Amino acid sequence: MSLNVARRFTGLPRVATRTTRTCHVVALAKFHRATGPWCQKAAQQCHDLPPMPPCDFKPQQHRDMSKERMMDIRKRICNPMTMKVTYYKSPVFAHQGHMQWLWDVDGKRYLDLFAGVATVSVGHCHPKVTAAATAQMKKLWHTTNIYVFQALHEYSEKLAAHFPDPLKVVYLTNSGSEANDLAMLMARLHTGNHDIITFRGSYHGGSPYTMALTSNSAYKYPIANGGCTNTMCPDVFRGPWGGSHCRDSPVQTTRPCHCPQGQCEANDQYIGQLKETFATSLPSQIAGFFAEPIQGMGGAVQYPKDYLKQAYKLVRERGGICIADEVQTGFGRTGSHFWGFQGHEVMPDIVTMAKGIGSGFPMAALVTTPEISASFAKGMHFNTFGGNPLACTVGSTVLDEGTQENSRVVGTYILTELAKLRDKHEIIGDVRGKGLQIGVEMVEDKVSKTPLPVTAMSSIFEDIKDMGVLIGKGGVYGQPTQTTSWRCSTEPSRTTWTGDNNKDL
Repeated sequence: MSLNVARRFTGLPRVATRTTRTCHVVALAKFHRATGPWCQKAAQQCHDLPPMPPCDFKPQQHRDMSKERMMDIRKRICNPMTMKVTYYKSPVFAHQGHMQWLWDVDGKRYLDLFAGVATVSVGHCHPKVTAAATAQMKKLWHTTNIYVFQALHEYSEKLAAHFPDPLKVVYLTNSGSEANDLAMLMARLHTGNHDIITFRGSYHGGSPYTMALTSNSAYKYPIANGGCTNTMCPDVFRGPWGGSHCRDSPVQTTRPCHCPQGQCEANDQYIGQLKETFATSLPSQIAGFFAEPIQGMGGAVQYPKDYLKQAYKLVRERGGICIADEVQTGFGRTGSHFWGFQGHEVMPDIVTMAKGIGSGFPMAALVTTPEISASFAKGMHFNTFGGNPLACTVGSTVLDEGTQENSRVVGTYILTELAKLRDKHEIIGDVRGKGLQIGVEMVEDKVSKTPLPVTAMSSIFEDIKDMGVLIGKGGVYGQPTQTTSWRCSTEPSRTTWTGDNNKDL
């Protein structure tokens, strides 16, 4: 995303900027007005936004299955869960993508800020990734790691080079849930203990095993999956403690802070809650502690700056190992560092990653120490598709793109402009995040912080889509809007997003 695109979202005028990995000026795209009830109600107060940033890419015309036929199959043949998770009352019928843009079957262009649920990190159909994948498919599409082939070893070496010692042992899988499954298994095998701690509101996967880690009732089923204990999430906005200096972010909460220099009362209180969890809910020895550097599906929640440092120390004192879930924060998304855990100045024992690792290709990885990997190797484990030649080629090409600095520049701009909208609109309770891991929490009012009702959130969500911008939502209450935007995104893109938000609100 570039600065000009982001400025459309904030409502600021666009400026001419030289950018890379974005669409270039040819002709202005037609702006699509929102039609949802919130915009209709405020029609007299709304002003037209600047046009969508120009793009010289022309999608193919959709000539295949009709929208009616797709929906008929979706309702009759696809598992009911497919309909349950379908976004929008009037769904997006996706047809073709190019970089940060997505076109529907009618030819309408969207700025896709949700990036396939925080996944397509370097852009839809990135030319270099597409070319590398095509070349590999012509040479060797699939084999497994029972054989020795270059792509596996080239990628493993390249990925390991992005980690500090002793995190140098790579195991490739297919999804984030599978990587976290294995991290749970390795923690228990290596320590000889069983109990694992996670935060309330966390999401670490939907498999029967990782469901125990996940702390959100929407993703829970009534099946046996114990061995995990949830401790209070150190959320400095919605939690009982927080101030205006707690986060490692360009944007802080509006809560007052009276802490002396170098101290953080909120951090001390949340660490106290973790100690109480140890004292009341766990045995003296545990297997591990899972935490995302910034909660993703939990609503882009950030913790006090020193919380993970102290939490890691307490966990290790009880025999546990520390696992950083970088499924959403990894690969430069936070801007300041390549890995989210580096921003907390901690050293995990296991790091799991997925989503942006392959920019939409189904792959994931787990990186750990030689000692922990040796514990895993005492038994036998095999993965048919993990580390196959095509996945490794895609992952290697994505890794070469180097989008961390763009995440920092564009993300910082978006966050600061969204903070201005927070100060302007009563229903924006909080703006938070770092780089392109961004959350906006909607409330009835800033004093009570009561989550905005689902009906109101749905209207806003629908209107923003009608304006041509796709975002996500998450959190325990399903209302923080979530943006895990393209790391290829350009200056015009970010103006588009914030301008649309301002108009809709």
